[in-house]
Amino acid sequence: MTRRTVRGLVPVLLAAAALTGCSSDSDSGGGAKAEKSAGTPAAKAAAKGGTVGGAGSGCELPVTFDLAKDWKPEAVSVDPDSELAELGTQGPVTMVCEIDAKPAGQIGFLRVWQAKVTTVTPREALKGFVGADENASKATYKEVTSGGQQLVEVAYTLHSKLMDEDRPAHAFALPTPEGPVVVHLGGLDSAEHGEMLPAYELAKKSVRVG
Repeated sequence: MTRRTVRGLVPVLLAAAALTGCSSDSDSGGGAKAEKSAGTPAAKAAAKGGTVGGAGSGCELPVTFDLAKDWKPEAVSVDPDSELAELGTQGPVTMVCEIDAKPAGQIGFLRVWQAKVTTVTPREALKGFVGADENASKATYKEVTSGGQQLVEVAYTLHSKLMDEDRPAHAFALPTPEGPVVVHLGGLDSAEHGEMLPAYELAKKSVRVG
């Protein structure tokens, strides 16, 4: 299984800094301002192209979910002793998988992050993830049930210094026996984010523990 190291991720993550992700239970957190609503915009369904998370799938994870057609997963390894480790960590979670949309014609990624402790709840992991990004604002969290799985989801605004614009961001989190997992959708700009929303919705709808 191919595994990308955090050093190999440097150009990707530096670019990602520019690329870089309601109910009555919603709240704001992580230094972000609350907004009135945070529903994911309606998006067309994505064609399934495979499943990630199991052995031989590109990334072995404590969860599995469906991939949009032509999206390519690659495992990420972050050395905690490396001076570059901070590029592969955000708040309480560490990047473990990167799913590239370029083969499908978009510019962006679904990234999977995992907390290494089981004492952190999915909501805490998600709020810590968003709160660790100084460019994030207007975050609203909600509890959702998707495919029978209980999730916490966040919709927020991310400011791109490179593009000098704000764009939407989305992520969801769920508990696993190995610690909470966060799945985040990123993109080059608002248009790319919108084009990739079906892949995000497919992952959210199909995600399972194990």
